[in-house]
Formats: sequence, C-alpha cells, structure tokens
Amino acid sequence: MTAPTLEIHLTDADLTEALRSDARYGLTSDPKTLPPKWFYDARGSELFEEITRLPEYYPTRTERALLERVVGEIAQVARAEVLVELGAGSAAKTRLLLSALGAAGPLKTYVPQDVSESALRGAAEQINAEFSGLAVHGVVSDFTDTLHNLPGGGRRMIAFLGGTIGNLIPAERAEFLAGVAAVLEPGEQLLLGAGLVIDPAVLVPAYDDAAGVTAEFNRNVLHVLNSRLHADFDPDAFTHIARWDAENEWIEMRLEATRDMTVTIPDLDLTVHFTRGEQMRTEISTKFRPDGLATELAAAGFDTEHIWTDPDDRFALILAARR
Repeated sequence: MTAPTLEIHLTDADLTEALRSDARYGLTSDPKTLPPKWFYDARGSELFEEITRLPEYYPTRTERALLERVVGEIAQVARAEVLVELGAGSAAKTRLLLSALGAAGPLKTYVPQDVSESALRGAAEQINAEFSGLAVHGVVSDFTDTLHNLPGGGRRMIAFLGGTIGNLIPAERAEFLAGVAAVLEPGEQLLLGAGLVIDPAVLVPAYDDAAGVTAEFNRNVLHVLNSRLHADFDPDAFTHIARWDAENEWIEMRLEATRDMTVTIPDLDLTVHFTRGEQMRTEISTKFRPDGLATELAAAGFDTEHIWTDPDDRFALILAARR
C-alpha cells in the first residue's frame, strides 16, 4: 500500500493573515460582517458535527440519504479517473462515491482538499487504508482562491457537497463556478450538492435549534478572533439570530449585541464599537431552485447533465459537465 501524499499550499501563518484581512474589512464595514469559514477551529468543527445530528438540522442527513439512493446512477454516468473533493473534511460521505465510482469505472485517484492539514491528513490516511489500489493525493488549500493548485492528469470529477455553495453571495458564486470551469477540461464534471428552497417553517429551525447548539456555533467566531487575534470579545454579550430573507432566498445568521460595547483587537491595532441591538452578519446559506442553479452553471461554462432530488425536494445533487 502506497502512503498518501499531502501537498500544502496554505500554512497556519497564511490562515492567520487571511483572518486578519477578513476581520479588518468586515469589522470596519457598515453593517459589520464576518465570513463563515472562521467558525471552524477545533471547537467549531465539533459544534458543527453536533449540529448535523440535531433533529431540526435536515440538510446533512437528507443529502446523505439522497447520495445513498442515487450514487449508483452517478457512477454510471460519471467518467472520472480522478475524484477531487473540495472541503473534504472527514470525507464521511465520500466513501459512498469512492465505492461506487471504483466499482463502475476507471477511478484511480482521490484528491481531497481542505484548509485543515490535520483533518486532511487523518482523512487521507483512513481512505488510503480502506481503499487499496486507490492513490490518495491531499491538497491543503482554500478552495476559493487556490483551485489552480489542484492536480491534473486523468479525467476529473470535482465534488462540492454539503450545500457549501450556498455560503457564497451571487457574485462570489459566479466567480467560484467560473474558476472551477477554468481548471477543468471539456467533458470533465462537477458534482454539486445544494439545498433547495422549502417552507421557512422547516428551514429556519435548522439554523436556530431549540438546544442552542447553532447559537454556540455562531458565537464561536468571536472565540476564534479572541484566540487568534487576541481580541477581547465577550461572546455571551451577543445573541444568535437566524432569519429567512425571502427576496434573496437565503438564511442569514447574525450576532446581535445585547449592550453597547467597545472591543479591542490588538493584533490589528483596531477598536470596534457596537451599539445595543446592532447586528453583524456571520453567514448566509442560500437555498436554490434547480432551474436557477442550472442557469448559473450554464453561465459559468457547464452543461447540466442530471439533477437528483430527495422525495421532499429539500436537497439536490447536480452533475454538470464542462462545456
């Protein structure tokens, strides 16, 4: 068995510099914002795993059940010798794809990508042990700006699952999809997982659970700023808010200040003022309509080949080919 390889394009120092840039920009904007990727230190990852097991949080289990049901069909129409997974994390759902693609076709290589070197190394070693004969080539990078670092050679399929595409605002989404198209050759494929527009009565509780786990996850971004940039946020002084924006068809997560406060961030030489009731956006989670997503893919240079949805039309898997 050949050991997995790991290619590192993003160091801890790079992450800190990116956080510094995002925090300075977002905390001096009006209204204030922070990108959702900064939820995920070790504690944030644990909280998100807990969220995925909550009764209100349907996306993860819905996508997995859908993938289990249609993975054989995906394998029949996929042409992949190389499976690239963006934001692989623990690669839990990927095993379904690897098994089906390996059984049905010429799959030779798995390329997991993630920002966390430790998570990626662990996942790569597990996959390497479970799938003999499959080469594993991990890439530590940020998928939003290092797509060009993904290895070529062999027909590729890029998988971007979990509904993470919804965290990007429309302009970012268009740039990302165009970037994916730019690194693929004609005929190579993209497998995209996306949440669909559903009844807000079901949707909103998925982001505002009764146990308060999502609230802790939301406030964790402040703990990250405290630990990495030596800020002095009081996370308990912020209330978690999740609201459905019907016009944009996305969930917004925000943190609302419960009192007037001043926060100092020594590493940025920055002082930030919050007034009582002021809200800071920490995440959007766009929900899609299949036709609209196909239109966005077409604009980026893809032809949609198949769309699969679960029985309740809550989640979609879209297979598209580079034109």
